[in-house]
Amino acid sequence: MISPVNLMHKTIEFMQRWPGLLALVAFASGVASYILVERKAALAQLIAVFLLLSWLWLLLDNWLRERVEQRFGIALSPNLLRFVLQMVHQESLFFALPFFLAVTSWYHGQAIFTALLILCALVSVVDPLYFRKLAPQRTLFVVFHAFTLFVVLSIILPVLLQLTTSQSLAAALAMASLLSLPALGALLPGGRWWRVPLLLLLLSALSAGLWQLRSWVPPAALRLNAITLSHDVDYEQRKPGRSIHQLDESALHHLGLFSFTAVKAPRGLHEQIFHVWLHNGKEVDRIKLDISGGRASGYRAWSRKQNFPANAVGKWQVKVVTESEQLIGLARFTVTPAAAEPLQEPVEPTEPIEPVPEQEPKQELQVDL
Repeated sequence: MISPVNLMHKTIEFMQRWPGLLALVAFASGVASYILVERKAALAQLIAVFLLLSWLWLLLDNWLRERVEQRFGIALSPNLLRFVLQMVHQESLFFALPFFLAVTSWYHGQAIFTALLILCALVSVVDPLYFRKLAPQRTLFVVFHAFTLFVVLSIILPVLLQLTTSQSLAAALAMASLLSLPALGALLPGGRWWRVPLLLLLLSALSAGLWQLRSWVPPAALRLNAITLSHDVDYEQRKPGRSIHQLDESALHHLGLFSFTAVKAPRGLHEQIFHVWLHNGKEVDRIKLDISGGRASGYRAWSRKQNFPANAVGKWQVKVVTESEQLIGLARFTVTPAAAEPLQEPVEPTEPIEPVPEQEPKQELQVDL
């Protein structure tokens, strides 16, 4: 009968011989969990819990090594722990990939974040890069570790705790920074009173800087299923009319525009999003909508804008963003000058015309029920 220790060593030897297999399994589990999250299966939450527990195990690796050696008389080598750490990095990064690939806007700064995620995932698979280039560089390795933890928490927190995207982003950044504190401590000389305050100051400055780039982080828990700009919406069927990409200024002022969106989110997640209207790159309006997760086709919500500037000619965008300015998606349309009307001879009125007071155009907001 094979002992647990021998079985563990054989498993490690097999994984070292086929390092890409773990990455493939991790990616497959990520795809499976992404589908399961959409279907609200409990297994997806179990996968998330497993990843979180594996990170906690790594944070307590020294303490656990001592307990295992005292209790079972088994000395775990540093090489073994480094290999386990590599496995957790692979599992975490390839688990996160399907979530971020599905929601990334590739024409936005989000492409840089997701490209960095893909690069880190590849580094975790290639042993010469991981063990010879990355692991010996203590500072770089800590950053790699913190980044991996950040992307995993960005997915786990909305699923497990139903935190909003903005809350999850802030909590993931804070937790990744805090849990990196012991590893960063090795970068400064010990025995100095200013060591801990300096570390806290560095982490605070780093977190504040990263928070300024929060719009580059794709909202992993949200996905835009549809966005349509139209002159009308079928209220009974809750469907938009014909999609509009170009219209003249006269039609815009006369009919206005509906912005119809369907945003998919995990069950139990209540999110606040915004329709942001921009004219030639400048924001002119921001309309708030509340959505809830759990709908297969996405939570449908729309707003109607009629209050446009007098000179509305140019390039327009409607961005769908979270409270933390993370881009969910956008639509573009162009407004052309109104066609010139033929000149007519003025007609003398038979009775004086009373002036009609102008009314302020109103915004219309409707959400799915």
